[in-house]
Amino acid sequence: MGLEDLEKAILHSLEQAGLVPGSASALIPHIFKPSTELKVSFGGKEVALGNFFRPHECRSAPTISFGPEADPAVNNDTSYLIMLIDPDAPTPEDPKFAFWRHWIQPGFRPSNGEAPSTTTAQPALTEYFGPAPPDYSKPHRYLFLLFREPDEFNLQTQDVGGDDFEQRQSFAALKYIQTHKLYLVGLNWMISGNDELKE
Repeated sequence: MGLEDLEKAILHSLEQAGLVPGSASALIPHIFKPSTELKVSFGGKEVALGNFFRPHECRSAPTISFGPEADPAVNNDTSYLIMLIDPDAPTPEDPKFAFWRHWIQPGFRPSNGEAPSTTTAQPALTEYFGPAPPDYSKPHRYLFLLFREPDEFNLQTQDVGGDDFEQRQSFAALKYIQTHKLYLVGLNWMISGNDELKE
């Protein structure tokens, strides 16, 4: 998919889901133009702008893939950070714990034609914790945000917050993004509900 078509698909899906305009408006510009396509997959099943996953499908961290940015001014040595957050914790009707911080992983590099997925040797700033909406909740929306890291980006886990359950809730994502000069270049998102729900 070309970037122009991708842009239209992303913005349409976010609008239909009530994310932009809506609960993610502060993080995602309403005129967001991706400069690369972020591909996310769990065990071969691809995240596709709002498709449904059950929690047991997402217990392990996903495979991440994206190509070099379309902007020729971006250095080939640029690294990228993945952020996975939930705007619907504990329920979409009462998201008092949004954004719930599921994963922050720096150090990704774009994939090339020989390597279909990207890897990173850097430690996670927040260890991956898969979707786990409460049984009493409607399905939650989960945002995968891909940011270009600034030069000399070097954060530690204490710069983000702890990995305990309570420490992950009410994550000030916008403040974190602005403070550390992260630049959004790609995104994807999915829905997940408990294993008893019908898709």
